[in-house]
Amino acid sequence: MSQDVVSRAWRKVKTDWDAWCAGSLVDEDIVRLILDGTVIKTRIDKTATNISVLAAIGARRDGQKVLLSIKNMGGESSSSSLQRTTGALRSASPKRPRPWRQFLDDLDARGLKRPEFVIVDGAPGLEAALVGLWGDDLPIQRCTVHKHRNLLAHAPKHMHDELTEDYRDIIYADTAVDIEKRRRAFLRKWRLKCRAVADSLEEAGDRLFTFTRLDPTQWKSARTTNAIERLNEEFRRRIKTQTVLPCAETVPMLLWALLASGQIQMRKVDGWETLSMPLEPMPLDLVA
Repeated sequence: MSQDVVSRAWRKVKTDWDAWCAGSLVDEDIVRLILDGTVIKTRIDKTATNISVLAAIGARRDGQKVLLSIKNMGGESSSSSLQRTTGALRSASPKRPRPWRQFLDDLDARGLKRPEFVIVDGAPGLEAALVGLWGDDLPIQRCTVHKHRNLLAHAPKHMHDELTEDYRDIIYADTAVDIEKRRRAFLRKWRLKCRAVADSLEEAGDRLFTFTRLDPTQWKSARTTNAIERLNEEFRRRIKTQTVLPCAETVPMLLWALLASGQIQMRKVDGWETLSMPLEPMPLDLVA
């Protein structure tokens, strides 16, 4: 293609991207909100750079997932940069801007209504930002996959297989009662074997088990932020042959373009038929 054709195509995509970023969310009937951050390694100006990206996916009442926002929060040297630590996106300095609060404020300014259920990656400050925006009664689910990574980071390598088996016994139990029994057994065992592991599980508190307030048909999709993780995987697969991107802003714009063009598609959440059912009161007493 000629340079003129490429330039026209770029301007069209950039115009559509800018319009989408500022688009109203007032009419979106979002029942579930999934928030996650990731670091994407790419090449900017022929230099390998880690780009921090925040993303929000919403699940409509009919179960269809839709990308609501995706923002570049800077590279390694940016004043808004983030660091990836034990599976969670952490702010590089307490004096720097709070990226998640800025991200949520933008969703709010665009008219997003308070969702009925939120799944987060466990990033520090995110849960506080959600509570500050939508109240402390907002049902928040901590991603069980991110917590698994946290637990492994606190245990010696020779304990990883045993720890993984014990943790999965909790998370994939059939009932809320079984989950509570296994959680207590896990804490008793690991307080003796490796106290840091037990402390890490307790740190998440009841928000690691908020999914049990939903109908069991929804548990699979409500435990994790995997919907965003899968988008990240698809994006990495498509750019691995791209040696250089023109700028950091290209990263979220390219991911959006792949979705907008239908090259990446999102299916309905598992258990979408019961999304309209009200949440049950928290059935677990997780006070240590």
